[in-house]
Amino acid sequence: MDLAALRAYAAAQGASPAAGVTPAQPADGAGFEAMVKDAIGSVEQTIGTAETLTAQAATGQAELVDVVTAVAAAEVQLETVVAVRDQVIRAYQDILRMPI
Repeated sequence: MDLAALRAYAAAQGASPAAGVTPAQPADGAGFEAMVKDAIGSVEQTIGTAETLTAQAATGQAELVDVVTAVAAAEVQLETVVAVRDQVIRAYQDILRMPI
């Protein structure tokens, strides 16, 4: 496991890296779940915006540069979500391979 990534995550959550790698958990206990839901919601919104601008460009109501920018942003966010998903699956598989 990458210690630098854990420290970065802990810093993003407001905990100091020297306090350990356990990030601060919200009172409701939904830290990672809420983060994933927010990320997926953001990606859905970005993709929806890109689709809307694409349809508007087809009818001549939007500039091409706006469409290209929106599609590129949606592509970057989607690639990020796929990369995170791949890492979660890889971590889960590593856990399954651990000896009991």
